[in-house]
Amino acid sequence: MKTLVIVSHPEINNSQTQQFLLQGAKLQDVTWHHVEEISDLDVAQEQALLRENDRIIFQFPLYWYAAPEGLKHWEDEVLTRNFVYGDGDDNLSDKEFGIVVSTGMPLKEFRRGGSENITIDQIMAPYFAIADRAKMKILPTFTIAQFQYMDEQQQMQLLIDYQRFLTQKYPDTLSNRQAWFEQEFADRFKNFNDTNCTECETVLNTFIQRREDLEQLKNTIDLIKQGEDE
Repeated sequence: MKTLVIVSHPEINNSQTQQFLLQGAKLQDVTWHHVEEISDLDVAQEQALLRENDRIIFQFPLYWYAAPEGLKHWEDEVLTRNFVYGDGDDNLSDKEFGIVVSTGMPLKEFRRGGSENITIDQIMAPYFAIADRAKMKILPTFTIAQFQYMDEQQQMQLLIDYQRFLTQKYPDTLSNRQAWFEQEFADRFKNFNDTNCTECETVLNTFIQRREDLEQLKNTIDLIKQGEDE
């Protein structure tokens, strides 16, 4: 699976959040695409990039309940009517669409009765509408609230969750999480080259064994339930 992260931020070099996410997005089959850096927008090239990827992510900070104007300009130029749904080719059909949005406000304020009095998903509705019209599969919104106040442990958890959001198979089930962690650990284990990492191999083998034990337990429970139903 190939993932395209379409990033919009007018001052990205000064954004701690986006610089952190940039490092997290340095994964195999993930393309970071910052729209404000595009000096001469080639619509055909941008549309080809969308076709080449399986998961499309819009990533931006929340500016007055919307994305920065750079993303709006990119949308208006690239997401033409014919490309999205009018030419009969279904260019984006069955691709996955997700949003990574950051905000300086606490997440608890984005609800009815909170200081914002609106939910994040309600704010994101126009983007979901485009994805729905394009017949895309919509992923849950990935919201980053008050990154500047996160401690190191919270940031590390955010990093893992972000990388899973970019590359893990959906839906976000336990089995898909297990498969993702197993694959990630195995891939990173290969990068140790000649370094002796017996403990790493032990951890990986233990993880695999426990995953298999859990799967066996699940199958046993299913058999018991079938027997009770009969």
